[in-house]
Amino acid sequence: MLVNVSYNDKAITKKVDEAVGKPFTLKDRLNMGGIGSPKLIITETSVEIRNLLILDNNRDTCNIEIRPKGIIVRFRSLLETFALVIPYYKLSIYKGQASVYSVYRDHYFFKVESDTKAVQKFFSRLLGYKADNAPTSIEDL
Repeated sequence: MLVNVSYNDKAITKKVDEAVGKPFTLKDRLNMGGIGSPKLIITETSVEIRNLLILDNNRDTCNIEIRPKGIIVRFRSLLETFALVIPYYKLSIYKGQASVYSVYRDHYFFKVESDTKAVQKFFSRLLGYKADNAPTSIEDL
């Protein structure tokens, strides 16, 4: 679900909270070692997101927030903030080239550089949290 989160709209906030859960409490954030990624540099995106990003001439960056039932990828274009809401059951993360992570949800995707240790540490923490909190699949039964 790709939404504009620039304005405080209760209907959109409710839809996001239903999809990926409410934000973690401060205590949970400290226990997890943080829930946000460092600034991620976007190298490639799907067509819908690319059409939003090419509207301005700024460097394409995003950040990822971990939620109890999914993640939120936020990016800016012009003066608007957009969010790609991804529940864990639709989230696919691939590490293709040496320093590129790909984050997929259905037909939306981001490819971001992972040139620093902080980015690599964040993605390993995200994958670990996803594995611990994913629903039980049929194969596990």
